[in-house]
Amino acid sequence: MFEPDITIVGAGLAGSEAAYQASRLGLKVRLYEMKPVRKSPAHHADTFAELVCSNSLRSNQLENGVGLLKEELRILGSLIMEAADKSAVPAGGALAVDREEFSGFITDKILKDPNIEVVYDEIKEIPKEGTVVIATGPLTDGDLYDAIMNLTGHQDMHFFDAAAPIVMENSIDRSICFAMSRYGRGGDDYLNCPMNEEEYKNFYDALVSAELADVKGFDKETVFEGCMPIETMAKRGFDTMRFGPLKPVGLIDPRTGEEPYACVQLRQDDRMASIYNIVGFQTRLKFPEQKRVFSMIPGLQNAEFSRYGVMHRNTYIESPKLLNCFYQMRSEPRIFFAGQITGVEGYIESTASGYLAGYYASLYAIGKESPVEFSPRTMIGAMSHYVSDPNVKHFVPMNANFGLIEPLGYKVKGKKKDKNLAYAARAIEEITKNKDEMSLLWTSN
Repeated sequence: MFEPDITIVGAGLAGSEAAYQASRLGLKVRLYEMKPVRKSPAHHADTFAELVCSNSLRSNQLENGVGLLKEELRILGSLIMEAADKSAVPAGGALAVDREEFSGFITDKILKDPNIEVVYDEIKEIPKEGTVVIATGPLTDGDLYDAIMNLTGHQDMHFFDAAAPIVMENSIDRSICFAMSRYGRGGDDYLNCPMNEEEYKNFYDALVSAELADVKGFDKETVFEGCMPIETMAKRGFDTMRFGPLKPVGLIDPRTGEEPYACVQLRQDDRMASIYNIVGFQTRLKFPEQKRVFSMIPGLQNAEFSRYGVMHRNTYIESPKLLNCFYQMRSEPRIFFAGQITGVEGYIESTASGYLAGYYASLYAIGKESPVEFSPRTMIGAMSHYVSDPNVKHFVPMNANFGLIEPLGYKVKGKKKDKNLAYAARAIEEITKNKDEMSLLWTSN
């Protein structure tokens, strides 16, 4: 009879990471996943840790906040980072993955772990006994959503997120699109669709007047700035897209030898390079409108869409009032939260919260003290301290960034990059020490 030490609800990025870290500590884990019994409108695959929006995990550079967080997780032995590195596809200075390979690797690892029992079922209430990690993601709804709202005091906080469309490679006009990364960073990893001024104006006019899909509960555009629908961005001003995802700087059209007026980038979405993601084109447009408007992009006039973009509501709790820096409820210490429902925003940030929630919940379950507490000098610690800081009065979802990290205490000569690299060096040194102390627990179970 499998008697779990810890129950984890949700096998997304955070839940899968939490389950894996609990297993490393020798605990028996019961992991609940509602797919394939039930899927949200944003989910397509039956596998764990499905990447709903983009296949990009963003920057892989240490001078970038999420790049540092990735490296910290690598050092700490993250399952998600192992899967990401093994399934990586070309993406310049970013880390992008083959979605199916990435999710398949994680699913296989979890299913073969003797310490983890997977139960395919929709949980409708929070387990009343034992140590629990709630990692159900920002799409949590139904009875479980109501149970969480009751537990947290009906703090209904949310924003609207969107996914970008994907096109078939064999429908892209390569006589117009050219392969190049901005500034030559990382090789010719992107396909670029150049626009002249007239093409851009026509596209802009069509985009801002296109018909939008109805989204339940969408009364005003409460969107996350880091994942803004392209039509919302366009409505902020004629040139806004040209300073965002359509920025032409660092790209040279080989047909003219010059920078285009604007440029849409396509990023490889699978290992075989058979499908491409339209970078930055998260959208709320109706499907026929996506076909009409996005086919105006030079090189995509005959584009076949393997998936259209969609918008969905993301729910999160007011973590600063509810959680400590271990992602543990102050009022109910046996309950931990992980993932975007805590107000961390992004795939890697969700993974990091799952890592800490799984680690600390496991130690709580077996009555052990942790030899380490991740400090704000590290990115993983800075994120956990941000979401648990009661002094944060206007809590909003947050990506990893150096503004969260404890100041160095001294000046660094050079540019912003040099300062960030100094932060990164200090963080990596501390994370390495943390890992060495934590490894005593891994080897003793």
